[in-house]
Amino acid sequence: MATRPRVATAPMKVARVPKPGADFELVEHEIPEPGTGQVRIKVKACGICHSDALTKEGQWPGIQYPRVPGHEVAGIIDELGDGVSEWKKGQRVGVGWHGGQDGTCLSCRRGDFGSCRNLKVPGISYDGGYQEYMLAPVEALAAIPDSLTDAEAAPLLCAGVTTFNSLRHSGASPGDLVAVQGIGGLGHLGIQFGNKFGYKVAAIGRGAENAALAKKLGASVYIDSKSTNAAEELQKLGGAKVILATAPSSKAMSELIDGLGPHGKLMVIGAAFDPIEVTPVQLITAVRSIQGWASGTPTDSEDTLRFAELTGVRPMIETYPLDRAAEGYARMMSGKAQFRVVLTM
Repeated sequence: MATRPRVATAPMKVARVPKPGADFELVEHEIPEPGTGQVRIKVKACGICHSDALTKEGQWPGIQYPRVPGHEVAGIIDELGDGVSEWKKGQRVGVGWHGGQDGTCLSCRRGDFGSCRNLKVPGISYDGGYQEYMLAPVEALAAIPDSLTDAEAAPLLCAGVTTFNSLRHSGASPGDLVAVQGIGGLGHLGIQFGNKFGYKVAAIGRGAENAALAKKLGASVYIDSKSTNAAEELQKLGGAKVILATAPSSKAMSELIDGLGPHGKLMVIGAAFDPIEVTPVQLITAVRSIQGWASGTPTDSEDTLRFAELTGVRPMIETYPLDRAAEGYARMMSGKAQFRVVLTM
């Protein structure tokens, strides 16, 4: 079999984690060649997500180090591997949390690729987007509309698709009361999507200072959980059809369950490790439910990007150059970013 001729190129910059819990190291690395069924992406922007801590701190079992984090990748196809025909060089693409599936497990055979037993995650299963070039399997690619900048598109490939996809599968209809708990990286997008879906959005934050921003993003109501009982306030509005729990606080989620109306649903997308506390009576009396939701497939990402393009939903971002990846990561982990941190190349 003929092999692809290697073209001499300058080394690329890579920000990687050498071992669990270690500081980032910025190194130069040879630009990789794509294998069969892969493309090489010239990375233009990569969002820094809280889930990158899974790689940084070694919290995901089986990660091989050194590892390059990053699963909010926006860029341009730079090279095609053998067998790739449906994508073109120069095409704008993104890669999100869903970085490929095995195609053979029972979930995949049923078409439920998001529940693949051997799901690949960029930055965990293989090197992600904290670098100038990366390799990705074709099943991980999402096309990016021309009207979105790379820095805007990157967070939509994780935070965006997670909020968009969970809301559209939540069972809420236009006109329903939908509460968004937390006005942060996920929440500020959830408020925007909820508004564009036609929901009556109640934003729940801590402190009166968030009210103006919540209204600007599209909330009809702002509830300050620091000074009032948010569940009681939701009941005064008739009870929420859906509460989108975005802030990773199980205690805060538990306190909101009584704010659900009949057949209401707590949709959990903020990842926390401590338990949500609820009594059977709380669920039974109003036929309430709790459901988790994780991101989406590349076609879900494309739906998210197109909807954002049509409606004007955009992430609020802070940008850092790749050389300052450690600083950008620290800014994200501080909780003070407004609201998504994006590395630009």
